[in-house]
Amino acid sequence: MNFEKIEQAFGLLLENVQTIQNQLKTGFYEAIIEQNVNYLQPVEDWQVLESNNQQVRQLELTPEEWRRTFQYLMMKGQQTEPLQPNHQATPDSLGFLITLVIDHLFSKDSLSVLELGSGMGNLAETILLHSQKAIDYLGVELDDILVELSASIAEVLGTEGLTFSQGDAVRSQVFQKDLVVSDLPIGYYPDDVIASRFQVASPEEHTYAHHLLMEQGVKYLESDGYAIFLAPTQLLTSPQSELLKEWIQTATELVMLVHLPEKIFANPSYAKSLFVFRKFSGQKGTPFVFAFNDLSNPEEIRDFQAKLESN
Repeated sequence: MNFEKIEQAFGLLLENVQTIQNQLKTGFYEAIIEQNVNYLQPVEDWQVLESNNQQVRQLELTPEEWRRTFQYLMMKGQQTEPLQPNHQATPDSLGFLITLVIDHLFSKDSLSVLELGSGMGNLAETILLHSQKAIDYLGVELDDILVELSASIAEVLGTEGLTFSQGDAVRSQVFQKDLVVSDLPIGYYPDDVIASRFQVASPEEHTYAHHLLMEQGVKYLESDGYAIFLAPTQLLTSPQSELLKEWIQTATELVMLVHLPEKIFANPSYAKSLFVFRKFSGQKGTPFVFAFNDLSNPEEIRDFQAKLESN
């Protein structure tokens, strides 16, 4: 990976995005979408952008270099237009860890994957660019701007097998997938009528959206499928956890719990761990448990892989 090219591309694209913002009086993320459209299909009205876009084309960025460039753009955007915590991009270290787990869990060469709450699409791109599997990937996201943004980025990267769809991931849809993955959005789900259809529904207050998404995600799995969730570290001891644990006992099996270092999260109160569930098959074993101190330490990664393989 050439970081000098990434830096050059970032500067050129940022100049274009800011030009679009000034011309259209639009937000930063909407301007990225417009820039991506223009990069792929230049139009006469935006000839002022073409010089920079042509310089970017000449850099011949790899898909991973493109992904990193967009990451830097998003970081710049958050300085002036901060995203809510649930819309923050999943850190790369966690994306790589999830990819490693996916490749370990499945012996077959091709997978169908559903991501609930796909946000800006960074986790999807990380998995598709680095997994050893051939993946048919669908991301479902409620925010229409994020859907447009992630789809436009995928077009620029030329990512194959990746689709994004706008929708409420809690509401039932017709899916059957090998794998469900989600960096779960945290908070309460506002529609008590919809929530009441779930086993984890609270009878006393709004139900946690992340509990509903976990139950819904497991419903979408094939009989031998897995669900990988980045969820609050205190998931099994937090309010409404008794309802969640009752559901876990009857509908699924916790097969892996990976504790993550708090320092990788912007706010320790938003710290998460990696939970892996398997659709309940009638037999339950002891889950694989691992605790990381430093995800950037190669020795810890190798230790995790060795213990995972021997489990």
